[in-house]
Amino acid sequence: MNVDLKDKTLDELEQIVVELGQKKYLAGYIFHFIHAEGAAEVSQITPLSKAFREQLVERGCHISRLEVVDKLTDQDGTIKYVFALNTGRIETVLLHDGERRTLCLSTQVGCAMGCRFCATAKIPFQQNLTAGQIVDQVNIAQNDSGRISNIVYMGMGEPLANYGAVIRSLRILNHPKGKNIGIRHITVSTCGLVPAIRRLADEDMLPRLAISLNAPTDELRAKLMPIGAKYRIADLLAAVRFYQSRTRQRVTFEYVMIKDMNDLPEHARGLLGLLEGISCNVNLIEHNPFPGCEFAGSSGARIRQFASILERGGIETTVRFRMGRGIKAACGQLGAGWLNEQGEPAKQ
Repeated sequence: MNVDLKDKTLDELEQIVVELGQKKYLAGYIFHFIHAEGAAEVSQITPLSKAFREQLVERGCHISRLEVVDKLTDQDGTIKYVFALNTGRIETVLLHDGERRTLCLSTQVGCAMGCRFCATAKIPFQQNLTAGQIVDQVNIAQNDSGRISNIVYMGMGEPLANYGAVIRSLRILNHPKGKNIGIRHITVSTCGLVPAIRRLADEDMLPRLAISLNAPTDELRAKLMPIGAKYRIADLLAAVRFYQSRTRQRVTFEYVMIKDMNDLPEHARGLLGLLEGISCNVNLIEHNPFPGCEFAGSSGARIRQFASILERGGIETTVRFRMGRGIKAACGQLGAGWLNEQGEPAKQ
């Protein structure tokens, strides 16, 4: 048996404890000490008898921990943590907004989605993270910087392509015996994996949903995002409506503003037509540069014009600030520090 206790939900821990001939309630101590008290070793779970702790270790139970290899702080207060894994590195970003601390989590080493405006897409996919590795990003950031109030699955990788681990991490982070982060304070972002969105709608816990849209037509979206050639916008929006029918929550659409590519008034009007009847808000994100990227960000004037068209059409619109750009931690920049001038991955 080789079991990472940090990777298990409370229900899974209960099964392990019972299989070892112990009382089920002891799993609650294990879960609480790992996720609320920060236990790093089985020996630190002191409510358990010494004999049971030794039994757990003998059976291969352990508590994993990510290795922090760098921490960068921008002048705007944004913090980026860099973690090393056997297959590569991941980055996690902490954003400060008054008393609110939002942590942007990674779910994969590299990414297979290939979005042309994103630095992470240049990093070849290596592995899915485990639920324990996803959760540990929160543990480490919280221990370093204070309680995390909001979680966004918007870091490296496509969350819904690592569906099982992401769902388990949601259950762990939301549980009252652990971090107790409210499900309405957790957002899962996707480039648009239609079957996974529908699958998520059938879960018994429903996080907020964000969709990386970035274009009002299938043709343009497919040029920017290969996933657009697999799932039509109409099918994506049908899945969004289905998800919304279960949650009764607004959905966020993310739209990266790329100069002369998707930022013209006709694009804004096309977007208005697509989103008619959907309870939503739109985040406009100026494209952030990275080595080898073929695109440039839209001008401030073009972004304001685009936002004005959406707002006049009744869509709540936010222009996202470029927080973290000085440390390559802004939207679309994770992994940019590992690219050479040609935009190819350098040795990490």
